[in-house]
Amino acid sequence: MRSRLAARSTRLVLAAAAVTALAATSTACSADDVEDTSSSSAPSAGSGGSGSPSSGDSLSTNASGSSGSSDSGDSGDSDDKTADSGDGGKSGYGQSCGTNDLDFTVTSESQAGGYYLVTAKAKSGITCYLDVNTPSVSFGSGADGVASPVGQGGAGPIKLTGSAVAYTGISPKTTNSDAGKEFENVIIATTNDDPDPAELKLPDTATVDKPIVTNWATSRAEAVPVIV
Repeated sequence: MRSRLAARSTRLVLAAAAVTALAATSTACSADDVEDTSSSSAPSAGSGGSGSPSSGDSLSTNASGSSGSSDSGDSGDSDDKTADSGDGGKSGYGQSCGTNDLDFTVTSESQAGGYYLVTAKAKSGITCYLDVNTPSVSFGSGADGVASPVGQGGAGPIKLTGSAVAYTGISPKTTNSDAGKEFENVIIATTNDDPDPAELKLPDTATVDKPIVTNWATSRAEAVPVIV
């Protein structure tokens, strides 16, 4: 009988020990599970936190890039407009007058036995200077049709712009003979080597023999050609 009681007591002790061990193991697992769960969620939170600043940095960079690109484009457009305003048209300021910078009119005058008064005016938008005193004038292409300068008129550059004008007088015939050739046009240029001379229609037919021409002048009275 005693032997049975001892055996039963032993089994109870072993059972109690097994229950205790199982409880301890369960507790340990629960703690580990909690720890694992915390560890698992921690990187996720860190990843999310890290992602937000990264996204913010990306937006900031894009905005900066966009702004920089816009500024650069505006600056380029402004420079182009400025260049177009400075290099796109012919301002003419400070330049010598070429024949093609001027508009000419020719009138027939009765003084000094008759001569042609040529008026020169700068074309619209042009400002230039007649730095060569005497224009190049000829009737036809022959040497005998070239007008000789008589030294009358102004000295020094004449500024032409807006309504300002310059005058030169041309006498087609300075001889008393019946000799001479008839012309309906006169060729004029601001310089002897001007590549684009102007051919002007005369108000009437001119008999040409040893023609003369005055210097450019700002006064009509100084453009009356006479042989000194």
